[in-house]
Amino acid sequence: PNRWTISIHMCIVYCRMEKFENKVAIVTGGGMGLGQALCEELARRGSIVVVADIDDNAAGQAASRIAQGGAQARAVWVDVSKQEDVARLIETTVSEFGRLDYIFNNAAVFIGGDARDLSVEQWDRVLNVNLRGVVYGTIDAYQVMVKQGHGHIVNISSASGLIPQPGNSSYCTCKHGIVGLSLSMRFEGADLGVKVSAVCPGDMKTSVYENLVVMNMPHDEVVRVSRRSHFPVRQMSAEDAARAILRGVSRNQALIVFPAAVRWIWRVYRAFPRLIYWISIRRMRMFRKLRINP
Repeated sequence: PNRWTISIHMCIVYCRMEKFENKVAIVTGGGMGLGQALCEELARRGSIVVVADIDDNAAGQAASRIAQGGAQARAVWVDVSKQEDVARLIETTVSEFGRLDYIFNNAAVFIGGDARDLSVEQWDRVLNVNLRGVVYGTIDAYQVMVKQGHGHIVNISSASGLIPQPGNSSYCTCKHGIVGLSLSMRFEGADLGVKVSAVCPGDMKTSVYENLVVMNMPHDEVVRVSRRSHFPVRQMSAEDAARAILRGVSRNQALIVFPAAVRWIWRVYRAFPRLIYWISIRRMRMFRKLRINP
């Protein structure tokens, strides 16, 4: 094709891309890390941002910084593990702004270690926040968006939602569930004006490692081994990750997988699952050597 054909095609693609200006967006876990970066990037693109977090101080500070930059933001306390809190968050947002264009279900907690060292209560904690919290945000936002005839639900999963991650089974369970939920809901919402995407990023430079709870293993050693075993995937900044997510959302991608190394590892896993099996076994053996009480 000549350059004019290419230019016309690019213009058509650009026009079809979603715009974020004057849109109303909720971001859970918006007070820090990736959530904070998403709030700030959405604000830069002209969105009205609801910074929702269980840490109301962090949410308040994030919203204040956005407001100081001239954008509109509101901080809201929410515990995503409680359906009534999530429902209230969405109801008050719609009541105040008249609609909900985006929800980014991002809030998550991390409790890792050998599965035999985790209690049922710890499994419940991870499942309640990381999976049920996303389910609550999805189904409550979906009801609103179906009624208004438009909207985009963005669920933050992980590379661990595509590829098994031994040593963090509870987290991996939730992230796989988010992918299944999102892809299923995407087909349900297609004829009703509701878009659904799942985000599967690789390793990021956030406070995730500092906040990681590890059972029966020394925290610093786990972080060191984890980073060493993740060496093929470079760490992205939260700001770069936020931009990659919004690029995928603007294109209405079903699965937003990045960086490129994660996409290649995912392809290898699907084509040669036995290879990933042996790599994962080796990785778990590295972690198991760190157990304090074998």
